[in-house]
Amino acid sequence: MKWRTDKASLSALAFITTMAVLALLLAEQSVTPVREPHYTQKLTAAKQALLAQHTLRGVRQPQSTIIDPVNDPNGTGLIGSEFTLITTDRGDITSKLTTTNPNFAAVIVHLLTEAKLAKGDTIAVAMTGSFPALNISALAAMEALELRPIVISSVGSSSWGATDPNFTWLDMERVLKDRGVLHTRSVAASIGGGKDIGRGLSPKGRAAIQHAITRNNVTAIREPSLEESIAARMALYERHAKGRRIKAFINVGGGVASLGNSINGSLIPSGLSTRLGGGNFPMKGVLIRFAERGVPVIHLLDIQHLATRYGLPIDPVPLPELGQGPVYFKERYDRLKLALILIVLVGVTAGIVRLDMRHYLTRLRAGEFRGIGSGGSTIPPAPPPPSTP
Repeated sequence: MKWRTDKASLSALAFITTMAVLALLLAEQSVTPVREPHYTQKLTAAKQALLAQHTLRGVRQPQSTIIDPVNDPNGTGLIGSEFTLITTDRGDITSKLTTTNPNFAAVIVHLLTEAKLAKGDTIAVAMTGSFPALNISALAAMEALELRPIVISSVGSSSWGATDPNFTWLDMERVLKDRGVLHTRSVAASIGGGKDIGRGLSPKGRAAIQHAITRNNVTAIREPSLEESIAARMALYERHAKGRRIKAFINVGGGVASLGNSINGSLIPSGLSTRLGGGNFPMKGVLIRFAERGVPVIHLLDIQHLATRYGLPIDPVPLPELGQGPVYFKERYDRLKLALILIVLVGVTAGIVRLDMRHYLTRLRAGEFRGIGSGGSTIPPAPPPPSTP
């Protein structure tokens, strides 16, 4: 049996709609930023990365190194020339500029903590000259978490990286260590490039890299084949671990010894992987070999994808403020406020419906709805009684 035949009054519907909109606005105002886990370490790492950038820029400027305001609009000094003697292949300048954001250090802290690493854990690290800013962020992140990194680098760089033969990634490392900004240096280094022996570079380019390795007093990896270079790196990591278990592996860039083959760079997902599965890899580099041992691996190569995933801007000008963004804060609703808003909204709605029903019943008693039967059908009036002759 229907109690009503007409619709709810327009005034009641309008009032309930208005209250619902107000409730939505109040709910949105209840959103507050809440610090993500390891906020302090993330901010510390970002600050250290920024300090490292400023330190290197201060070192380079007295040497009359020109910082290109078009290709390096933030004046970081970490965007090298496109082609030099030690440029191994083409690089993407947008990705290189994106990595100059010191907040990338906070992203790496996030990935390291996701891998369940703890203070004092030993980790193996591979770096190249291609992403000096990202190398710095990785070192800052590891030091903020008080980890024990064992770093092996390849010196050659794709375009827009550490392409200055007189100021390679190894030189940057040394300066930062000498100035007390960062405290980690590579234990060994190779030429990098094709086959990890500089294939594709000129003899002068290979000689310039060898000179950089020598002047920075770093152990040189000079294996005749890529397979032997990979094996040598694995042995060096084990030797410098000194019996400690290696808890994770970080790869920065697209070094062929780490990947095994350039194709693997796109087959291996960016970020943290706890297992890679049985991929059909053309050759198993250091990263894949560690993954097969059950070691978590962090692959830092698809830069724009990583930046987007963690809320960092692409090619930012100017550089963002430290400590801002979803890697530091998540917006969360205040549950108590939401509950109060819901209670009020439900109460107001129930009250309006009750008043509207009472108004209807008053009209019904007044006879405004005579002739309404069950189901809302209209009952025709009874015929008049027959007249008597």
